[in-house]
Amino acid sequence: MDTSQAQLLGRWRAELQGRSAPVLLQLTPHPLLRESVHGTLQRDGSMVLLSGDVDQGQLTLEESTDGKHISANWLGTVQDGSCGKEIRGIWSSDTTPPISIPFVLRKQAPE
Repeated sequence: MDTSQAQLLGRWRAELQGRSAPVLLQLTPHPLLRESVHGTLQRDGSMVLLSGDVDQGQLTLEESTDGKHISANWLGTVQDGSCGKEIRGIWSSDTTPPISIPFVLRKQAPE
């Protein structure tokens, strides 16, 4: 199944291995790139910006803590049989040394 930009829109709950609290993401249509998304996530009391897309079931999201530089990446695969509502992959920071953590993203019902 090929997942589209429209299926990424909305609220997602991310569970990162080793973190007790989930991270909530909100994705909306990107204002300049038609097939892409942008949005925000809340982590440790801070707002982080997101931008990315999905292509042939592969998710790529870049996060930025300052709105200018990439601070981390989400690379994942839409899970077969999930109707585009579950994505599993690796979150990687651009720190020295880099950190890589497995994640599960699950689409949340609209409020």
